Amino acid sequence: ELGCDPLPPQHSALLCVHFDTIDQALRSVLPALNSKPFGVELLDRYILEATKRNREQAKNRFFVVGDPGAILVVDIRKDTEAAVDRTIAQVTSDIQAAGYGTHFPVLKGADENKVWELRRAGQGLVSNLPGDEKPREVCEDTAVDVSELADYIAEFDQLMREKHGKQCVYYAHAGSGELHTRPIFNLKTEAGLKTFRAVAEDVAALVKKYHGSLSGEHGDGRLRGEFIPFMVGDECFALMRQIKETFDPDNRFNPGKIIDSPPMDTHLRYGPQTPDPHYETIFDFSSNKGVLNAVENCNGSGDCRKGPLAGGTMCPSYMATRNEKDSTRARANSLRHALMHPIDATNPFNNEATKEVLDLCLSCKGCKSECPSNVDMAKLKAEFTQHYYDANGVPLRTKLIANFTRTSRLASRAPWLWNTIVSTLPLRKTLNKLVGFHPDRTIPRLHSTTLEQWHRIRGQRSEINAQKTENPNTEKRKTTRKVYLFCDEFSNFNDVPLGQKTIQLLERLGYQVIIPNHLESARTWLSAGLLRNAKTIANENVRQLAPLISEDCPLIGIEPSAILGFRDEYIDLAEGSLKDDARSLAKHCLMLDEFLVREFDAGRIRRDQFQAKEQLIKLHGHCFQKALASVVPTVRALQIPEGYKVHMIPSGCCGMAGSFGYEKEHYELSMQIGELVLFPSVRDAPSDALIAAPGTSCRHQIHDGTGRTAQHPAEILFDALV
Repeated sequence: ELGCDPLPPQHSALLCVHFDTIDQALRSVLPALNSKPFGVELLDRYILEATKRNREQAKNRFFVVGDPGAILVVDIRKDTEAAVDRTIAQVTSDIQAAGYGTHFPVLKGADENKVWELRRAGQGLVSNLPGDEKPREVCEDTAVDVSELADYIAEFDQLMREKHGKQCVYYAHAGSGELHTRPIFNLKTEAGLKTFRAVAEDVAALVKKYHGSLSGEHGDGRLRGEFIPFMVGDECFALMRQIKETFDPDNRFNPGKIIDSPPMDTHLRYGPQTPDPHYETIFDFSSNKGVLNAVENCNGSGDCRKGPLAGGTMCPSYMATRNEKDSTRARANSLRHALMHPIDATNPFNNEATKEVLDLCLSCKGCKSECPSNVDMAKLKAEFTQHYYDANGVPLRTKLIANFTRTSRLASRAPWLWNTIVSTLPLRKTLNKLVGFHPDRTIPRLHSTTLEQWHRIRGQRSEINAQKTENPNTEKRKTTRKVYLFCDEFSNFNDVPLGQKTIQLLERLGYQVIIPNHLESARTWLSAGLLRNAKTIANENVRQLAPLISEDCPLIGIEPSAILGFRDEYIDLAEGSLKDDARSLAKHCLMLDEFLVREFDAGRIRRDQFQAKEQLIKLHGHCFQKALASVVPTVRALQIPEGYKVHMIPSGCCGMAGSFGYEKEHYELSMQIGELVLFPSVRDAPSDALIAAPGTSCRHQIHDGTGRTAQHPAEILFDALV
């Protein structure tokens, strides 16, 4: 007979009570429990501070008022909405009567999920402290009777601060008497290791004093196994040994986990003899205190091991293969081992095994925002690749991909010849074979002119026409709003009609569009891992553009991967005084949709400038946009025309990832990633629905995978003008 628990009541709310100190929060747990809430969770100052530094979680801390020392999340679930509201009022009254609480925000509906996401991400967030001092799992799930929790934690905290000189992170299950506690150690030093053991011994004694459990949730295992005899006593432990020997006489099942456990500091990853090298890098890793520490931010929580239906972008290769080797965690582990135990003493990045593990990373940037520890594997892979090429040379295909701008400029002298080659199947397949692309992958065509040429000639013609028609007695019409357009290499050579529509859209909305002098975006160099070239380009672009760009005259980008480089990699590539210029410039570099929404909210763009009609748009967001910015402005911009409705496709990465999907050895995986969510969603879209994708690679992938044409939001909005 199967015993089932009833489902939780349908009506719910979260009462997020703010406190000045953890002690006040814990002494409010019992008053909160009087109303029998579904659960009570604690978030401490460390967790709340860490959310500010995480792009994804910063959005979820909207309910936090000021700078509280702790927040109790009281989960209330009842059969009616009225019962929920009565319980909220009662819990609030009881906590206030006890003399605690500063703010009592209530969250319902979708906002509840944001709080739980913040709580769930806590473990990884606090592990992202720069340097070797990290919160460690030495006593993270001790449990005592909830009525004694406040006294226990007060004594625990005093023990950490006064005897061991340690700060501690506190969070999780306050309502059940099991608070996660993580003291902060440096396990790479002799002193840190000694304190690690001393804390374990002292906490075991403290827990026993309160008649608690050394592990209330996670189990004893290798970390706490040696303390089991102390916790349960010799007589009980002898019975445990007898049970083990009876049912497992050969000691095959989890040897050394409960019975005959080795000392808890026997099998540690780090120690005083652990290599702690510091390497010269091209990216600036100073905020992490070095590239090794950036890798070590991965705490192994495995958030990167999720399926396509879980939402988000991280990690596309793992979503497709379901192989641990293809997860962000595996890449971090392999890279950390390569840096700590280099095969090549002169170049630790010269490691074939690590290169293989990194190979299927699409550099989507999903981990930069979705990983609780903000492990930026795209940045780490690019750094690794440059140094690997230093030792082994740069392959021809990589050189061709990186030199996209130079190759396109050369081919644009005779675009008809290039277009004939890429449009003729036998010639295209021959070209793909020579370069190392998959034979079924189509190659972008070149336009008859570049966007820069078109804009320059058009401007010259406008000046001539203005001079011919100018009436000396008539005051010149002045343009009050000026914007700079970043003419990225993809819009300049391949997507020229898109660039033309972008310029015309902005002009018809009342803006003067200027293409300033600048170099390419460096995106192809970054993707190829040729960071020295990318650094030269980034510094020159900062040097040329920083004096021009401001809040009033922003730099607008068409291609997300190009313009968002200013807000991401450029800052870590800028040298000397240019770093401050790069940071300032980054604040005023906007994707087109971000600019349009900003101007719409300011009243400078009106809904009546667009035609009104019913139009469904299916939108696939760019990976960089999701990781470094937001797709919300794209949705809002596309819904400026009356009657336009945008449905987000719940896809992660499209699978193309620049040149990744072209490469013959990656083509199948690229299409497999597309088939996870994106391709089926596009195929199922009504024939009269528009498919929108800001990224040039995404639009190409959608075409190759489904046969449907995806448009940039600028094209859709231009076509919607009255």
